[in-house]
Amino acid sequence: MSQQLAAQNNNPLLGRCDIIGRGRMGHALASALRSAGFKVNGPLGRGADGAGAALVVLCVPDREIESASSLVARGQLVGHVSASAPLALLEPHERFVMHPLLSVATPDAQFKGATCAIDGNSPVTVGIAFSLAERLGMRPRLIDASRRAVYHAAASAASNYITTTLGMAERLAAVAGLDRDALVPLIHSAVEQWAASGAHAALTGPIVRGDEVTVSRQRAAVATNAPELLPLWDALVAGTRTLAARQTEPSA
Repeated sequence: MSQQLAAQNNNPLLGRCDIIGRGRMGHALASALRSAGFKVNGPLGRGADGAGAALVVLCVPDREIESASSLVARGQLVGHVSASAPLALLEPHERFVMHPLLSVATPDAQFKGATCAIDGNSPVTVGIAFSLAERLGMRPRLIDASRRAVYHAAASAASNYITTTLGMAERLAAVAGLDRDALVPLIHSAVEQWAASGAHAALTGPIVRGDEVTVSRQRAAVATNAPELLPLWDALVAGTRTLAARQTEPSA
């Protein structure tokens, strides 16, 4: 795809790229694109119209994509970086989406090595998204509209919900007199085992061992020391039981 784009006389990747949206993603993407050799304008604030740009990338909240896109003159190439917002929000522009699969928490976030979900309304716009991702050192993967919601659900489970679970662990550790640093090696080892072998192989602890006495003791401790966490605790216990049951199912 990249070679096909390079052969075009009017390659938008060679012109100015306007980044609209001054949040963390807007700052991080603008910085990364500059470092990759792009001519970048921005990040620009509310009301920017991308006049004179060859390429406009919207880094705004999902609820603002359609209105921000409507300010851009017809005929320009427009993309957004939302995980699951419909591509149709960018109509009638030639349009694409590229969503880096990583947590962008700081303006100096590094995109290299991350997977990037892409899509577009034509082979050319898909190719542009593909090339942008590659130039930033990412691994582009085409995720079409029918799979974007489940893709985003996977992303939320892998980042937001893990952080929520770690927040619970941090709260309980503090009650026991431990700081967050004490949990870090345990967390690293669990994630490394999951990365190497998947969830079934990585699962350890009293539930998978069938140690119901310990499971009950833990629940009682949570109920006594952090009762506000009990609904989350019970949901995670139920989910872990389901995973453990699948782990022990005989293969077909």
